[in-house]
This record gives sequence, structure tokens and C-alpha cells, in this order.
Amino acid sequence: MSEPSRSTDRIGLGIALMVLSVAVFTCMDAIIKHVAQAGYTTPQILFFRNLFAFIPLSILIHRQGGLSSLATKKPMAHLIRSLIGLTAMGSFFYGYRTLPLSEAISISFAAPLFMTALSVPMLDEQVGIRRWLAVIVGFVGVLIMVRPSAHMEPATLVMLFGTVFFSLAMIVVRRLSATETSSSIIFYFTLMGVVLSGALMPWFWITPNFTDLMLLISIGIIGGIAQILVTSSIKAAPIAILAPFEYTALLWAVGFDIVIWQIFPSFYTYLGAGILVSTGLYILHRETRRGTRARFPARFSRIRVSMGERKR
Repeated sequence: MSEPSRSTDRIGLGIALMVLSVAVFTCMDAIIKHVAQAGYTTPQILFFRNLFAFIPLSILIHRQGGLSSLATKKPMAHLIRSLIGLTAMGSFFYGYRTLPLSEAISISFAAPLFMTALSVPMLDEQVGIRRWLAVIVGFVGVLIMVRPSAHMEPATLVMLFGTVFFSLAMIVVRRLSATETSSSIIFYFTLMGVVLSGALMPWFWITPNFTDLMLLISIGIIGGIAQILVTSSIKAAPIAILAPFEYTALLWAVGFDIVIWQIFPSFYTYLGAGILVSTGLYILHRETRRGTRARFPARFSRIRVSMGERKR
């Protein structure tokens, strides 16, 4: 097989794995929404999400060199990243309880905007006028979706709060990824998630029936599998090619809303999400032209691999 053909096959494989990972992540989100509406607390869902993620995570660690890949010289950076990331994850899980899944995921599409804005003070990056304009237009899309008012759903604010913290976590991950393996970043985040959420169980534990127990366990296993799929996709194709396929999450979310909860997204959700997707793709285009690797949300690009929050 010729080299160009082999390269094309790898890119096709990467895209297929990315699309599959987004579908799996969104399935996880739908299960989270179901168990949250059944009355299980956010700390308890976090506990199961992280504890059972260790099953597929062990496969990733083995593939990346075993226990030696977990060595780190930056334990405090991992701690900070974990605290920020868990705040984001918990906020997303809380938002799923109340908001339509499509609306919650659409709000998370604002992450690239926050990351662009935060990269200036935190990473000393230069952001040109065109990307600043894209950020401003993107925030208009956010306002269209959330429609600020005195009667705005509190979960909407929590989702926005979580999106900001997700963006902060991704910036910390960007720094960590210069010296740390992806398996170590995921491992310490997951470990911290088990420890912190486990410490809260005496106050937030609700004994599940057998069906709900299987669903709670599946959240962690499915999330871990999705992380492996994202990691594999990034090894096969450039992030700049893969990132736009993150937005297929909205298609899955709309489908779940309609089929499971008989909820049809509002016109404002479609309009705001369309603006966010357009500005996100423009920021990706500008990043690619500058010769840098685009960092997208997670659950997106794989920095998202390190979190799986969104969910993603």
C-alpha cells in the first residue's frame, strides 16, 4: 500500500474513532441524566463515574508503558487540575439533571471561547482581533441559548460555571501535557475523583436497586471506554481534522431528548448552538493557520481524553 493511501486510511480511522467516542460519551451523558432524575446525588454519580473508569483505564495505562507511565514530578499540578476538573464534571452532571441534554451539551460548546479568552492571561498567548471577534460572536450565541432573565433556570448558570472550569482545567492540562503522559493525567484525576467523592458518601449515598446499580457502574465503564477511543483517534489523525466531529454530540443529544424524554429543542437552542459551532470552527481554523494545535472540549479533542467530563 502506498504511503498516501496508508495516511488516508489512518485519517479515516481517526475520524471514525472520534465519531464513535462522541456517541459513547453522549450515551454516558444520557445515563447520567436518567439516574440523576431518579434521585441519585451528584457526588454519588461522580463516585461511580470515577471508580469504575479504572477498569478500562487499566488498559490505557498498560498500552502506554504500564505503571512507569504514571511517574510524575508535578503532584501539586495534578491536584489543582483534579480539583478544577471535578468541579466542572460535577457542574455538568448537575446540569444534566434539569436541562434538556441537547441544551446542556450546546452550552458546553462555549468552552473554546473561554479557553481562547483565558489563554491570554494564563498562557501569555497572543489572540488577534479576528479571534476576539469570534469569541464575542460566540458569547452572543450563549446569550441566545440561555436568554438571561429573572426566571432563568439555575442549572443553566451551573452549566456555564462548569464550562468555565472545564476551560481552566484544559489550560492546566495543556501545561501538564508538556511533561506528563496522558495516562498519568487521567489516572490522577480519576483517583482524586474517587477519593473526594468517596469521602462524601456517608452524607450523599442512596442505596440503588439492581437496575440502577448496573446503570451507575456502566457510567464509569462507558466513560473509560470513550476516553480510550478518543486517545486512539488522536494517535491516528491530527486534532485539527478531528475537532469538528466533536459537534456530532448535539445530534445524539437531540435524538436522546426526543426518543427518551419527548423533549424537542427550542429554536433558541438550535440558533445559539449554530453560532457556537461556527465560531468554534473559526477559532480552530485560525489556530491551524497559526501552526498551533487546536485545543477543543471533551468530553472534546483529547485534551478531553483526560477528563471525559462533558461530558463530554
